[in-house]
This record gives sequence, C-alpha cells and structure tokens, in this order.
Amino acid sequence: MSPGPRITLIHAVQVAIAPVADALRALWPEARAEHLWDDGLGPALAAAGALTPQLKARIRRLAEHALANGAEGVLYTCSAFGEAIAEVAAAHPQPVLRPNEAMFEAALQAGPRVGLVATFASACAPMEAEFHALCAARGRGDITLRTLCLPEALADAQAGRMEAHDARHLQAVPDFAAGCDVLMLAHFSNARVQPLLQARLDLPVLAAPQAAVQALRTRLQPA
Repeated sequence: MSPGPRITLIHAVQVAIAPVADALRALWPEARAEHLWDDGLGPALAAAGALTPQLKARIRRLAEHALANGAEGVLYTCSAFGEAIAEVAAAHPQPVLRPNEAMFEAALQAGPRVGLVATFASACAPMEAEFHALCAARGRGDITLRTLCLPEALADAQAGRMEAHDARHLQAVPDFAAGCDVLMLAHFSNARVQPLLQARLDLPVLAAPQAAVQALRTRLQPA
C-alpha cells in the first residue's frame, strides 16, 4: 500500500484523539496522520465566553504550524471553534475542515427534526449557529434543531470514567430522541457512544469522526 497524504489532526481535548484515530484506521489507513493537541483551548474559551480575536489567532496559528511543516490537509476535532476554523479554511488553498460539517450535511438528508447531543456547554451555541447557517445556505427552512447538553459526561470522560460517560448518554438520550428524526453526536469525544445508542434507537445516530475523515479523504484523493 503506497503512503497516503500527510494530514494533521488538531485537538482541544485528549478524549477526541482516539475516536478520529479509530476512524482513520478503518477508513483511510494509508493516510499519514499527525496530531496537535492544545489542551488550553477549551478552558480559554470557557473563560472568555466567546471566540475572541486572541482565540481565533490561536486556532489559526495551529493550522499555520501544520501546513508550514508539510501537512496537505488539516482536520480540527473540537466542535466549539467552527467560526474560527472557517476563517482559517478561507485563507489557505489546502483543505482545512471543521469537525462537524460533513455530519451536518448528512443530517439534512435524514429528516427535518434534528437532535444534537453535546457534552461541552461552550460548544453548543457555536455549533447551533453553524448548523443554522448551513440550513439557510441549503434553503432548508423546514429544519428544526434541539440540543441536549450533558456536561457531567464530559467531566467523566476527562477523568477517565468512560463507562460513566457512556451511561449518562444511555440514560438521557432515549427520551430526548423521541422528538427527533435524526441525532447528531456533537463531539469526537462522545462519538464512542454511537453504536450503543444506535442499537437502542430506531432513528439514525450520526457521529462526526467517520464523516469528517471521509470528507477529508474525498478532498485530497478525489475519485
């Protein structure tokens, strides 16, 4: 197997790394992946309460570092920084992808009542805005979005209590899903519960890592 393109994955939380690494192994094993992890991004966003110019510059510098060192494409894995990532993407010819754009596109095809399951509270408003902007761009005024946030699950994941993280989803999501046609798991870090929820729910449950990896592969290796 010949080596694939060199790509960089940029993370804000450690628990996002394993899900995208798994998706790469399954869907694009020839890709040469490198990981950048800035564990101060999440606390900085939570403290600021919004994407400040300083945070946008921090996001931009991570991509610039990756591209300057030979990356042919960049995938961010933190869903809270979509606006800043879009600005980075517009400034570079290489593919620079937001974590959820491919999943959002898939959700539009699944039904008008969309549910979003998040664990990082600061990511909810930016993700909702990004999704509504996509709906407007696609002329989908029929789409509604509801969000369920489980911050205790994120605390469990960051402490390594993954069984507790999963259990919180399994307890809360089925009732929430009753009013939805499709569910999106907001973060790479909670993508791990996708097969567990899909086994219990009679509606599509979408996770971002697989969709994002496939989208980046299509951009760099078009058929």
